[in-house]
Amino acid sequence: MNNKSEARKIIVDGLWRNNPVFKQVLGICSTLAVTNLVLNTVVMCVALVFTLSLSAATVSLLRKFTPRNIRMMIETLIIGFYVIIVDLVLKAYWPEMSTNLGPYVGLIITNCIVMGRCEAYGNTNPPGTAFLDGFFNALGYSFILLIIAVVRELLGMGTVLGYPMPYFSGPYWDKWIIMVAPPGAFFMLGVVTWIFRSIEIRREKVNK
Repeated sequence: MNNKSEARKIIVDGLWRNNPVFKQVLGICSTLAVTNLVLNTVVMCVALVFTLSLSAATVSLLRKFTPRNIRMMIETLIIGFYVIIVDLVLKAYWPEMSTNLGPYVGLIITNCIVMGRCEAYGNTNPPGTAFLDGFFNALGYSFILLIIAVVRELLGMGTVLGYPMPYFSGPYWDKWIIMVAPPGAFFMLGVVTWIFRSIEIRREKVNK
């Protein structure tokens, strides 16, 4: 890594300026599938951070030895290796969560955020910066997913991480069941994208 300014740019881009969800609108499958419960979302986010950061670093380490014509295949195999580790650990130590997430852990292999960062950044940069880029892009993705998950579980079930919340779990709150159904995921994704893009547009106008 050349200097602190480069590291800062990678961090800010991953978390905000080039956020995978509200800026690039990538990885929507997981966004819509697992955000009905916060705990499921946390586990999926940890799995993605682990997979993306290590996959990007591994692709970077092997970039000089990987033939250009088969690089996408190699990248997919590398990503698959880390996803299988996550899947086996969940099945061995947390089978209930493995069942809850179903096929979505395995679908990290096809997540365009993971493949995109490995191809666009890990394939052209040193391992240290590739790891950092993957780590903070995954955190930026996780940040948005957790916001969506907290709101969906709170409004739809009156709980957060399974714990009843004051007012939302009492007789005065009529639970919005639609929030834990697929339409609730689309609605929350649209609202969150609108809010954060509006903030970014306003910030850009102020900085001009």
